[in-house]
Amino acid sequence: MPNILVIGSLNADLVVRAPHFPQPGETISGDDLHIIPGGKGANQAVAAARQGASVAMLGRVGNDSFGPFLLDSLKSDSVDITHVHSDDSATGTAIIVVDANGQNSIVLSAGANGKVSPADVDHASDLSPSLILLQLEIPTLTVLHAAQVAKQNNIRVILNPAPAKSLPDELIALVDFIIPNETELSLLTGHEVKDISSAEQAAKILLDRGAKHVIVTLGSKGALFVSDKQVTHIEAYPINVVDTTAAGDAFIGGFASALLRGLEIEEAVKYANACGALAATKFGAQPSLPTKEETEKFIS
Repeated sequence: MPNILVIGSLNADLVVRAPHFPQPGETISGDDLHIIPGGKGANQAVAAARQGASVAMLGRVGNDSFGPFLLDSLKSDSVDITHVHSDDSATGTAIIVVDANGQNSIVLSAGANGKVSPADVDHASDLSPSLILLQLEIPTLTVLHAAQVAKQNNIRVILNPAPAKSLPDELIALVDFIIPNETELSLLTGHEVKDISSAEQAAKILLDRGAKHVIVTLGSKGALFVSDKQVTHIEAYPINVVDTTAAGDAFIGGFASALLRGLEIEEAVKYANACGALAATKFGAQPSLPTKEETEKFIS
């Protein structure tokens, strides 16, 4: 049985590097187009699996050429795909432009991800994971239902509230860890996040709305852990950034696997910082996700 169940999206990432992001009405030349397996759900599943966790994926792909491509990618990392269904929608896609600084701009087409349903979650009742990972590239009602089912079964839940959108307080209160970046935290709380101090203030707004633990990923500034008992800033690892795509997913997969290995939250965040840093040193989503061996070597 898997000890992590990821309920979320699978996307084919269509990626091109360019010198800068195009302005409205501007046409620029980029490098060759790369088609790379992605989607926040699938990325986090692979990230956790490469860190040694036993992982199952729940989601949907379309009956097109991208569907088998994404499923084969998950299988190659030993992710259980029993609960990934195919339907007549197009497979989800992400159009990604990566600039000269390694920053990315992304446009999503949900496709089959938009059809992941509460019934899909109920059909996975044969699984008994220790931890469930959720994101927001599938319908919010499905995410909420998954959190409710997890609560009923005493399963811990990590929510990555991405892409950024407003969320019901019920969902925020149901999850054990909510892990936004600065942009997502700003949108969730209506409080502008521009530095560590403002991130702490915004995270405490989520605590007031019922959150138990908030971990804010801050890119080159590391991460901030906030609970009703402590506020701890964990420094980032210095790196040369190549592409930040999936760095947040690497962080979450690393954090989840570290929790399952029994690390304390602060140590798990330090480990996750290393996973995110390593991912940012490589091009692409899933190809950039580090293994447990790579991460331990990097830390040491």
